[in-house]
Amino acid sequence: MSGAGGTDLVYMANQIARFFETQGDAAAAVRGVADHLKAFWSPDMRAQLKARIAAGEAKDLSPLAKDAVTSL
Repeated sequence: MSGAGGTDLVYMANQIARFFETQGDAAAAVRGVADHLKAFWSPDMRAQLKARIAAGEAKDLSPLAKDAVTSL
């Protein structure tokens, strides 16, 4: 992870979202990304990304990834 603002968290969340976008069903894609984040990311990583979203510092985060993170 990047110590300079968590840019890598945004990148990683977007990579996960790109995979799940191929599923075709938007609701299933959001659930898939959220499930992946719950299973493979630490609570601290999820909290950091949520904080970046709340602070408006995750502008490069894809809409799918944002929906998944905010659903957690």
